[in-house]
Amino acid sequence: MDSTTIKNGRTLAIVSHITFVGLIISVVMNADKKNAFTSFYNRQMLGLIIMLFIAQITDKYINGTLGYILWLISAIAWLFSFINILQSKATLIPYVGEKFQEWFANIGR
Repeated sequence: MDSTTIKNGRTLAIVSHITFVGLIISVVMNADKKNAFTSFYNRQMLGLIIMLFIAQITDKYINGTLGYILWLISAIAWLFSFINILQSKATLIPYVGEKFQEWFANIGR
């Protein structure tokens, strides 16, 4: 991605990482612009929200300790993703980021 694309999409990428509502706002606002940087991070954030949902279900219905570990992994992955936005880098979340891009390929395209 070129620096102009990153610069233009950075604000919406940050908004997508604030809350689930922020993700929805970012997806809707990026629908017309189709900024590749914003779309990349919208897909990453959707995957992170699903990871967090799985952590919560695991915590409540399967095992509290395992749920906490999954929640912690999700939080660390979110922080990693957010730091990369602030540094204007499109970096995949380790282990799962490539799958998020594949699974949610229709978002932003």
